Amino acid sequence: MTTIILHIEASTDVCSVALSQDGHVFFERVNRDERSHAKVLAPFVEEALQNADNQGAKINAVALSCGPGSYTSLRIASSTAKGVCYGRNIPLIAIPTHAIMAVPVLFKEELPEEALLCPMIDARRNEVYATIYDRALNVIKETHAEVVTEESYKELLDKNIIYFFGNGAGKCKEIIKHPNARFLDGFLNPLAKNMMPLAERAWFNEKFEDIAYFEPFYLKNFVATKPKELLKNN
Repeated sequence: MTTIILHIEASTDVCSVALSQDGHVFFERVNRDERSHAKVLAPFVEEALQNADNQGAKINAVALSCGPGSYTSLRIASSTAKGVCYGRNIPLIAIPTHAIMAVPVLFKEELPEEALLCPMIDARRNEVYATIYDRALNVIKETHAEVVTEESYKELLDKNIIYFFGNGAGKCKEIIKHPNARFLDGFLNPLAKNMMPLAERAWFNEKFEDIAYFEPFYLKNFVATKPKELLKNN
């Protein structure tokens, strides 16, 4: 039975949408302007839906990158995904953002059998959002927000090689000097096309979300701040 999934990823600076069918991505749109998610995501999704409809292809599910990441971007993506699910009466699949980031590393890099993966998302200042996985994407250290120091991950690094990557890893390169630390370039942001293998596995296992009650994984509570112009006038 053919399985077609709409993938939505907007947790970081990059916003992307893709369509996959039975292990192959046949539609993709990517925007790298971090301030335009609200403007481009809905048109990307609409174009993807029209593409499928024009081919007479029925979309079976929506897969959403569920965080951690930008609070505002995650809310925009979640609302969009829910709208499609309700409108087409199809299920919602939630994929952790860090797991999506790990997919291209597993496909493209030659990794030692016992190596661990640590995708990092920049959380501003010296903080990152990170998760540590083994090569089967089993969670070794739960998703957390951390101000990185020389001692970060030392206990695991003493026993394993850890590959750090993502848009938060660059600022950790000069801090984490352990000989078992490896830093990978070129794997900066999660992309919708890389959701495909994880989303298809969730589909076949019928791992769906309750659309009405689903919330993205924000990790930290949103804190509203005043614009700089207002602060200067107070």
